[in-house]
Amino acid sequence: MSDRGASYRAAGVDYDALDSGKRLAIAKALSTSPLLAARGGRALDASRGEPAFVFEFGGQTLAFVVEGLGTKSVVARHVLETQGIDRFGDVAYDTVAAILNDLCCVGALPLVVNAYFATGASEWYLQRERAASLLEGWRRACADAGCVWGGGESPSLPGLLDERDIELAGAAVGAVPEGRSPILGEGLAPGDEIVLVSSSGLHANGASLARLVAGRLPDGYATAVPGAGTLGEALLEPSTMYVALVAALLEADMPVSYMSHITGHGLLKLMRPPRPLTYRVERLPEVPPVLSFLAAEAGLDAQSAYSTFNMGSGFAIYTAPGAGAGVVAIAEQLGLSALVAGRVEEGPREVILEPVGVRYAGTELELSAPQP
Repeated sequence: MSDRGASYRAAGVDYDALDSGKRLAIAKALSTSPLLAARGGRALDASRGEPAFVFEFGGQTLAFVVEGLGTKSVVARHVLETQGIDRFGDVAYDTVAAILNDLCCVGALPLVVNAYFATGASEWYLQRERAASLLEGWRRACADAGCVWGGGESPSLPGLLDERDIELAGAAVGAVPEGRSPILGEGLAPGDEIVLVSSSGLHANGASLARLVAGRLPDGYATAVPGAGTLGEALLEPSTMYVALVAALLEADMPVSYMSHITGHGLLKLMRPPRPLTYRVERLPEVPPVLSFLAAEAGLDAQSAYSTFNMGSGFAIYTAPGAGAGVVAIAEQLGLSALVAGRVEEGPREVILEPVGVRYAGTELELSAPQP
């Protein structure tokens, strides 16, 4: 068992079990692909296992995704209760970012987002300032992404959720721009450059382990994190939205061969394509102080930390040799920090993080099911 697995299992998250369930679900879903033809569409089964499902209908290439925030809203509740700081607008923003950052990985730009707000009791909304903050955060994220908030569902689930908490999730539909093909990694090749775009901190992954760490600290979420304020505030720093970056790359016709949203599994996600290729990273973004703090408090070595948290890399863009500098320039024009971090090489499926002396084998990340 790896340190990452041990730490996350202690927090109630078992990635081995989750990934096994995902692979089984994908295998079952594949059997339904022919049904779309009866409606005049076509499922692109090459997108199975990618961050968003891609299909063709009515002459358009569309993408669809469902995603959730995880347990970060529990952190927001504790920070509000113990420090009097309302960050529910930020966790709503985080949820939309988690959804749309996945959607745009396949080269689709968002059209409509729907919300799922589940509470343990309908009285959750009686704290009107908190509810208003949540709704404004969701609206603001949609505005930043240039898409419509279409509606949603807000069930009350007593007995399933704690009455103090809210589960945030949602779904989105997007379209691949006319005249372009979805980006599913078919063009990924040795020599391609890997650009890493910086994260703003925790984003929407690792909150369960962060909560476990906070529970062990005498001052909990009020613990001071050097260079980042209190632990609670640092954990709730809003996620970076990468939609505008992807839109700009498509508009500039940059030769992008693949994109990966660095969420669960950390930088293992660099080898998300099930291809026999090696991903060599020679430079890494600066690690946000809160992630360094969490890794140290959880006792994670580099091998475990970089496969648990994003460690400063929020989004990866793979592009043709020599084009990485252009991607970095576009990112910087949008106020994002990015660097040409490494390259794709011939070799076994693995990730090599040279600056921290870490190597991950392809068997550590298996998200896709066999194609029919």
